[in-house]
Amino acid sequence: MPIALWQPSPEEQEKTLLTRFSKKVQERYELSDCEYSTLHQWSIDYPELFWKEVWRDCEVRSSAEWSKVMSKSKFSEKIGTEPSGWFEGVRLNFAENLLARGKDENEALCFTGENGSTSSLSYSELRDVVAKCASGLKSLGVSKSDRVAAVIPNCPEAVIGMLATASLGAIWSSCSPDFGINGIYDRLGQISPKILITVNAYYYNGKEHDCLLKIREIVSRIPSIESVFIVPFTETTIKFQGNEQAWGKLLNSSAGTVNFAQLPFDHPLYILYSSGTTGLPKSIVHGAGGTLLKHLTEHRYHTDVHPGDRMFFFTTCGWMMWNWLVSSLASGATLILYDGAPGFPDIGRMWRLIDEQQITHFGTSPKFLGAVSKAGHSPKLNHKLESLRAILSTGSPLPADLFSWVYAEVAYVPLMSIAGGTDIAGCFMGGNPNLPVYSEELQCKILGMNTLAYNSDGESVVCEKGELVCADPFPSMPIYFWNDADGKKYHKAYFEKFPGVWTHGDFIEITERGGIIVYGRSDTVLNPGGVRIGTAEIYS
Repeated sequence: MPIALWQPSPEEQEKTLLTRFSKKVQERYELSDCEYSTLHQWSIDYPELFWKEVWRDCEVRSSAEWSKVMSKSKFSEKIGTEPSGWFEGVRLNFAENLLARGKDENEALCFTGENGSTSSLSYSELRDVVAKCASGLKSLGVSKSDRVAAVIPNCPEAVIGMLATASLGAIWSSCSPDFGINGIYDRLGQISPKILITVNAYYYNGKEHDCLLKIREIVSRIPSIESVFIVPFTETTIKFQGNEQAWGKLLNSSAGTVNFAQLPFDHPLYILYSSGTTGLPKSIVHGAGGTLLKHLTEHRYHTDVHPGDRMFFFTTCGWMMWNWLVSSLASGATLILYDGAPGFPDIGRMWRLIDEQQITHFGTSPKFLGAVSKAGHSPKLNHKLESLRAILSTGSPLPADLFSWVYAEVAYVPLMSIAGGTDIAGCFMGGNPNLPVYSEELQCKILGMNTLAYNSDGESVVCEKGELVCADPFPSMPIYFWNDADGKKYHKAYFEKFPGVWTHGDFIEITERGGIIVYGRSDTVLNPGGVRIGTAEIYS
């Protein structure tokens, strides 16, 4: 029998938001106990009740109530071209919900650059600058469903731009500035943005990298872009050309408070992109309500994010983990933003950041943990790490040697390996502050997700490798793909293999304890020298 590497104490369990929620649900619906397995089963047996309780417990703000929580109990054949059927009649705003919870004087975000520069905004200051940015965008004619794009580092202006865009009901889409010209054009060229926000340059690995040469080439290829706003991210002087202006010109200094557009649950919020390994990247459109509810569930119940916690994830604005990170504002947390190389000037940089910023939740990747381990650096011996309450890891499966290394050389905290995807802007399985951690296993299926492993006959299997599927609808499914009017691309992406069942393209195994082992992609086959290798084989 495998031995748990970490186990919560009864006192720790008692304090979690998951325990509080479980007790509330048990009492209200007379469940047999407060065990996680009982709560999860209830969440998939009674999805309408579950998502209604999440809405209530998280105090989601809306200006109009719903008439029905869920009008479709099965995936529709026309999926991606019609309303999702969740929270019909409701009117809400995503940005309003992210800005509503933090106390005025509390830090909303704190940025550290690779060159050591730092800046910070309180919730009051963030609300103020979002109002100015929203007013500036509105004066340029940005309105509902217009696209605002960004090629930008993980900096405060990215968060401000996104919140201002969402407050108007426009759609945000961002890329990392380290993408090449074609990588950015292949994404943004599909969605015809009206406004582009970018930087003059960025730092990586001790070097300054210019942005404007490639941005100007991209803008010349996308005729829909009317204005380009440039953040002075480095000290290099900006020589503005054509339709370019300074970021400060976008901020309307006379703006008062934000006027949040009240929109349907399915109103488009983000356009995210698949990796584009086989042709153009898919432009995946996510709705405001589904993204909000999914992230609230994962942050509060699975990651135990309380108001005032300090949340960090090493990410760029071109990866869905940026969108996931920013949503922790809705739980009243402080975002710790970092831009630059994680190992510069040395492999201790991220661990020093934990101490400097008193990070409670540290998000990273197996690649980074592997690099620290390989370098022979012991975070436990070289840093205090006293603020740390959880380590999150995603991007690829976390191998056994790194599980044991974290507990030997980093800290005795829950090591939450999480897995999901850009397609759902969230997770199928992940962490749990109330459950033990076992080597190579993700702790549990996420609440509200009927995550199963299917064999080739479409039967659910346990303790054997199978295809990751989700057998029931969930609110954060994409609302549609851009330029996919009949929904054919959408249907092909998720519903071709097992009709009426979401198939994600990963191999997993569900253990007898209810944990999950992820083996890697099942739908990507490389062909080096005529030998067919799936990424599942590469990871192992």
